Amino acid sequence: MTSSRSSAPFDADVLIVGGGPVGLTLATDLAQRGHRVAVAELRRYGEPPSVKCNHVSARTMEQLRRLGVAARLRDAGLPADYPNDVVFRTRVTGTELTRIPIPGRSTRYTDTAGPDGWWPTPEPPHRINQIYLEPILLDHAAAQPGVQLFNRTQVAEFVQDEDGVTATLLDLDSGATRQLRARYLVGCDGGSSGVRKAMGAKLEGTPVIQRVQSTFIRAPGLKALLTDKDAWCCYAVNPERCGTVFAIDGRQDWLVHNHLHPHEADFDAVDRDWSIRAILGVGPDFEYEVISREDWVGRRLVADRLRAGRVFIAGDAAHLWVPYAGYGMNAGIADAVNLAWLLSARLHGWGGEAILDAYQAERQPITEQVSHFAMDHAQKMIRARGAVPPNIEAQGPEADAERARVGREAYDLNVQQFCCAGLNFGYFYAGSPLIVDDGAEPPAYSMGDFTPSTVPGCRAPHFWLADGRSLYDLLGTGYTLLRLDPAVDVAPLQAAADALGMPLTVVDPVAAGPLPAAYAHALLLVRTDQHVAWRGDRLPADPGALLAQLAGRSAQTVAAG
Repeated sequence: MTSSRSSAPFDADVLIVGGGPVGLTLATDLAQRGHRVAVAELRRYGEPPSVKCNHVSARTMEQLRRLGVAARLRDAGLPADYPNDVVFRTRVTGTELTRIPIPGRSTRYTDTAGPDGWWPTPEPPHRINQIYLEPILLDHAAAQPGVQLFNRTQVAEFVQDEDGVTATLLDLDSGATRQLRARYLVGCDGGSSGVRKAMGAKLEGTPVIQRVQSTFIRAPGLKALLTDKDAWCCYAVNPERCGTVFAIDGRQDWLVHNHLHPHEADFDAVDRDWSIRAILGVGPDFEYEVISREDWVGRRLVADRLRAGRVFIAGDAAHLWVPYAGYGMNAGIADAVNLAWLLSARLHGWGGEAILDAYQAERQPITEQVSHFAMDHAQKMIRARGAVPPNIEAQGPEADAERARVGREAYDLNVQQFCCAGLNFGYFYAGSPLIVDDGAEPPAYSMGDFTPSTVPGCRAPHFWLADGRSLYDLLGTGYTLLRLDPAVDVAPLQAAADALGMPLTVVDPVAAGPLPAAYAHALLLVRTDQHVAWRGDRLPADPGALLAQLAGRSAQTVAAG
């Protein structure tokens, strides 16, 4: 709903609806940029989340490093020496078929032997369940000056006008309501997002790809039955029941996914207890406790728009897909990181109104791409589960050969999702109003592979500095000019930035070794989110026009907000 304008004072710069990982990351990022943020969350403060996410991607960890919380997250989750491997067995307690080696957190920075050990990043991925992740993000957000948390609070309705958004907050315990006025509102309120519905956006795509009967269990006796090396994730592959089991605490808590067959149309189509025992490979006397049921439906749905005036959506509110490669929550955090700096530019006044158009122009195509990667992989996994050889648990040379074949195929198919370099580092923003096209084509990428590139729109390739820091530790809050040839005079660009009020950080990075081959230009303008905006060997004839484009504004001064 929209009205003309309101004279009411602002209680916050941004109201965030939803205090999960996406909303908390957005709140922290905005607060660290100097903005007042209100977060409305249905749960009580510190109320445990569901056991959804199990993986924080390298790109997410890079951003959480910038926000000052990566080290604390790295110290949480599974025991430090617990392998993060992905193993395929006939059953969790059965015969091992193959293993994707991924280091535990004690050797995550030093072990380069595995399929993701070569990754060019200061922050490798981290396997941690949301029940450990979210409390750390919550504490970190709550400690930021400018963040106000409203727990047990529902945003009952909102109306926007030319200057801001007025929301009605409902206290779920007392029933009392109050008005909160903010310049912008962002819905991070999940797949059933009320914000998305209120702004008239619709999810489009494939509503059902896979149903998963998921159960969070406590089974203290399971670990003693595992004769092979520990693993963070175990796929059970047998003709009776296929499933996936995640180690949550490395001791007694496990999340069991029972992948329902296409003909099993509802979560009660198969006996839950029987399925759990079949996947684990345990008999009727084995004891376990059901902590919670976490059933879910894998979909491929992307919102037809991510913005309506001063209202935005991010995370599951904007896109839903089968979380292969761990890119459910991580894609949402990428939304938050993208939107935070754009909103901040506008709120601080150096960004024009058009800078906000970049959010949908950049994130919607990427979410479409990722959703198709995830859906394609899900369909391959469904076919693989339907083709398990009936003798995979038998004895003898023929069964040995079948197990070896299934193991090879499982490794080749799944190493690309668990070590997904392409989804981490390969995606690029094409067609964005904030990217200066220089005629070069960004290199193609797949789920598992990518080519480092400085083509505008791509992620600036990482390298270590001579002083031990990461290149990304140098990036400022707006744009950073990497001057790889110190002889180039960049004073005109700095003057143009000063005239616009644009934060521009100029650095002459000294690499610890040879620069990545992709750095073939003397100058690169890199955004705070690590994406290259422009490159060249000399400044353009009109630096002011370049920066005006990157600020989403004309040369004329515009007011903040």
